[in-house]
Amino acid sequence: MKNIVLAAGYATRLYPITENFPKPLLEIGQTTILDRMLQDVDTLEEVDAHIIVSNHKFISIFEAWLVEAQQRYTKPITLIDDGSTDNDHRIGAVKDLILALETCHVEDDILVAAADNVLDFSFSGFVAYFKEKGTSLLMCHREPSKMALQKTGVVSLDAENRVLLMEEKPAEPKSEWAVPPFYLYRKEDLPLIHTAIEQGCKYDAPGNLAHYLTTRTILHAYEMPGHRYDIGDVKSYEQVKAKFADETI
Repeated sequence: MKNIVLAAGYATRLYPITENFPKPLLEIGQTTILDRMLQDVDTLEEVDAHIIVSNHKFISIFEAWLVEAQQRYTKPITLIDDGSTDNDHRIGAVKDLILALETCHVEDDILVAAADNVLDFSFSGFVAYFKEKGTSLLMCHREPSKMALQKTGVVSLDAENRVLLMEEKPAEPKSEWAVPPFYLYRKEDLPLIHTAIEQGCKYDAPGNLAHYLTTRTILHAYEMPGHRYDIGDVKSYEQVKAKFADETI
């Protein structure tokens, strides 16, 4: 299994902090947002490599980080530059994922995660459920706020947690199951991903791909076992920094 981290965004809502620095490498406690994720995923025996997609504006900062980071992790890390230089010309999360698959000639199951979230749980249960179900998998959590649901992906599930419907930013959500940007795609579904854009899949947000795949293959959902802290602006970043300030990793 390959761990593909989508880290090519520009985090404009966090300006001026992220105007010249990538959001995934912002400090949280004694580490960074990205390192918190890698410290967990690197321990999973199923994962044998990390692939991180950045943009051209920040690639040199990631390269400097990698010099030390590669010594901290047991699995190799590959950096990919998607070539974009500003937010108005970003290529989109789905295109970044396809770029990673094609550049690294990936033919394995993949864990796909956005690099701008802080989690208080491990991905180990997610991977175990993926193996149990034997299908591609997305993560979900209860979200009672209709306003919040209108800004994210929303899924409807059957009694066995099979995804019946996924909508991206629906005006009238059909459930309270919100979808954070964490996915497990089996290798058998990679051909569908490679051709998704040419078949009409929208490519800006990673949830667009999950929405596309639900109409072409079987996906199940795994309920998020903890909390996800989405750092969307300066205020939320300061709150998360304070929450994890004394944490030892």
